[in-house]
Amino acid sequence: MFLFAKLITSKWGAFITVILGVALVGLVSVGVGHAKNTTASNGAIPISYESYRAAEAQAEIGAPPGSNAVIVYETKKPFTATQREQIQNKIGALSIYAPNPFLPPVQYAADNKVALQVIPLIQTDSLNVINTRVANIRAAAVADLPKSINVYVTGPEGFANDVAHVFDGADLKLLIATGVVVILLLLITYRSPILWLVPLTVVALAADVAGQLARPVAAWFGVQTDASVNGILSVLVFGAGTDYALLIISRYREELLNTGDRRAAMVKAWRAAVPAILASSATVVLALSTLGFAQINSTRALGIACAAGIVVAAGFVLIGLPAALAIFPTWIFWPLVPRVGDPNKALNGRWAKVGVAVSKKPTMVAAVGTAVLIALAFGSVGLRTGLSSTEQFVQKPSAVYGQEIIASHFGAGITSPVLVVVNKGHEAETMAAAKTVTGVQFVSQGLSGTYASEVFVTTTAAPQSEESFTIVKALRAKLHKLHGANALVGGINAGALDVRTAQLADQALLIPLILVLVFLVLLVLLRSFVAPVLLLLTVVGSFFASLGAGWLVFEHVFHFPALAGSTLLLAFLFLVALGVDYNIFLVTRAKEEAVELGSREGMIRALGTTGGVITSAGVLLAAVFAVLGVLPLIALLQVGTIVCIGVLIDTLLVRTVIVPALAFIAGDKFWWPANPNVPAKPSKIAKWLNAMFGKLVEQLTPNKAA
Repeated sequence: MFLFAKLITSKWGAFITVILGVALVGLVSVGVGHAKNTTASNGAIPISYESYRAAEAQAEIGAPPGSNAVIVYETKKPFTATQREQIQNKIGALSIYAPNPFLPPVQYAADNKVALQVIPLIQTDSLNVINTRVANIRAAAVADLPKSINVYVTGPEGFANDVAHVFDGADLKLLIATGVVVILLLLITYRSPILWLVPLTVVALAADVAGQLARPVAAWFGVQTDASVNGILSVLVFGAGTDYALLIISRYREELLNTGDRRAAMVKAWRAAVPAILASSATVVLALSTLGFAQINSTRALGIACAAGIVVAAGFVLIGLPAALAIFPTWIFWPLVPRVGDPNKALNGRWAKVGVAVSKKPTMVAAVGTAVLIALAFGSVGLRTGLSSTEQFVQKPSAVYGQEIIASHFGAGITSPVLVVVNKGHEAETMAAAKTVTGVQFVSQGLSGTYASEVFVTTTAAPQSEESFTIVKALRAKLHKLHGANALVGGINAGALDVRTAQLADQALLIPLILVLVFLVLLVLLRSFVAPVLLLLTVVGSFFASLGAGWLVFEHVFHFPALAGSTLLLAFLFLVALGVDYNIFLVTRAKEEAVELGSREGMIRALGTTGGVITSAGVLLAAVFAVLGVLPLIALLQVGTIVCIGVLIDTLLVRTVIVPALAFIAGDKFWWPANPNVPAKPSKIAKWLNAMFGKLVEQLTPNKAA
């Protein structure tokens, strides 16, 4: 590690490293490039679920997977005969998009103020096809109509189109907002008009490369990314990458107080920071990789893409940032240029004083801090999960308005009938049994094949709502009892229910797996058993506290009815993985200092030297995740808010107060079974790397310090 650090920070090695880094960015841009998402949000579930098997059975009948677009015509006054004729005349232009040229008749509400036209369509995952169809249908629907008639396109196709379009321009908004936040916080942190440009440039390049690699890397694993994945990836790379940069630069500034050779100072800083950054990034990558075991395709895509993004961010910061900083003389820190002999203010700063204060009454501090976490966690009492299709947007698009109008005039479930596929000859008893289920509005028979037939069940429930899930469960319970019918209940609502079931199964599997992996990383890094257990407990406590605080905000400020289905798992993942970062930053420094100062003084020194870095990094990461609020989906806003709150709790309470208090209470036992007074020996891998890079470093490093 020492020789590699010398290599990338040497006079010529630094320039070569930066040039190679820029060339890599260019090669990725040329070879991959930024591709616009061409697939709809991919929430597909495994073949074991009933809705999937129902779709397969429907295909065997000869009917392609069905979808529909629903046109809603609304007027304040009852339709005139002329207006009804105008609406009727549009059927010819609209029928060209349906597989069958004969569209269902136009339906009129009892008050004659709302008309409904359902256009059956063949289901597709292609956003280009969906967007083109909906745009053409909307244009045909509004053509030559008076302005007094409002037109909305809803139904599954309308919602898919609106989900795609709410991200129009969102990437740019997210990039601008993230960039502004990072620039402001870096300026505040470094108080230099120049220095912030270096880490920002490095992290921005890392985010660009990560964004370009996301699709091909995910595709290599057999999944596809969507716009929401890209948004989270961008925020994660910016946040984590900047955190790593803060740690390196802070240690670099500290080493400059002891040596006038900036390259030697960077080598020392790099060697000291690398274990924490590698452990931190490895923890995040491993935690994200667990999403590869998820049943939901979009969840797997997010985990794979973001894991690759963290690898890119860590690589750019660990290699590109030290090289870039080594090129510039220390005037880059102006006006606060660190010089040899200047006092290290961190040793007696506010965080060192906090450490001394906590060490005097650690039991009381730990008890009060824990009580605060428990009190915040109680905010999650009454927490609900699951949003209907009309509740997923921050601002209502056309499809939501259309669905609300349908619900108030026709019945909310008319646009999303439940599909039932039964063995041929059992249609009548299936329809009769379905009619007895509470919430069923009417039942009709669809196509028949050689062995099976379609039955469509229209309900009174809004699409993908809790009521619709209850009806689907009741239908399955009822129809599965029909002997010989082999009924399969599918369709949009059943598919959404199966996605919910898969999400709950993913949570039950992945949350314990994430905790185990994080514990193992801490175990290997610290070579201790007690410290990882205590640190993991604080991370879990921080998560529940942030979840409770977040739910209070959602319920009383934003008035959200529930958490989105994916919010809980993603918030847990990011809070645990990223929260452990600050544990690692603090505790690895404490272990390093404990060799000379002992456990108590080592923790005080670690808190004094890293407290400011952790605070800056935490505030920055919290602000970056809060930027997810500029994206248009409630699920992303919720994840961003919970992570923002959780990181602030981690930064200002857990990592800087509770963890030191626990360490002071445990004393040397905090590091058990390791001996905190004995420095760790270099690993065989480190020795091998030193031998491998030795000759190359000698060639690139001048005899005299630059």
